[in-house]
Amino acid sequence: MNSNTETSNSKTAKAPRSTLFNTPNIITLSRFALSIVVFVLMSNKSFDLAFWVFVIAASTDWVDGYIARRTGQVTQLGRILDPFCDKIIICGAYILVAIQTETSPGQHWLLITGWMAVVVVGRELLVTMLRGYIEQHGGDFSANMPGKLKMVFQCIAVGGCLLVFDMQSLGKETETVAVVVSWITGFGVWMALGSTIYSGIIYIFAATKMARGLSEQTDAT
Repeated sequence: MNSNTETSNSKTAKAPRSTLFNTPNIITLSRFALSIVVFVLMSNKSFDLAFWVFVIAASTDWVDGYIARRTGQVTQLGRILDPFCDKIIICGAYILVAIQTETSPGQHWLLITGWMAVVVVGRELLVTMLRGYIEQHGGDFSANMPGKLKMVFQCIAVGGCLLVFDMQSLGKETETVAVVVSWITGFGVWMALGSTIYSGIIYIFAATKMARGLSEQTDAT
């Protein structure tokens, strides 16, 4: 009897560690580390290297979710950690790109500007607060499809801007490839802005509905 109890306690004690250090969460944390590298490279105007590190970091957003679902390692911590790391790299990149845009000789309406960064960062902070409240009270506030599409467009916008800045630094902004990249970037920038606002509104309505349901459950108990 005592042996079984000790074994049960031992498994319980190890559970938090296995939850924290499972493969999907480690990949998610690596995205946080890579985001710091991206910010340093951008600050040093190494836009070519920043682009490739950003691509690697962004790709881990798909990898960690895929592994978590395939291996049954979807956890509450992962649901919170994954969007948190997404917001760190996107918000930081948007701010730094907007700063660079101010000194860019290109067409600013095709790039991320300061007011766009304010909209994106404000939306991300609001959704983070809503997610924290819902998850804290036992709800599931995982990313939905509009939110995932928003992330895709934001990555296109940031990655495209980094390529544009790199071409400008090399004096190639007037070449055909650079012009094409600029227009693709502009498409990503405006789609990112639209999907950011749209998905934010959806999240607000969803959070309001969930909060009302959680409140009713609390009153019933």
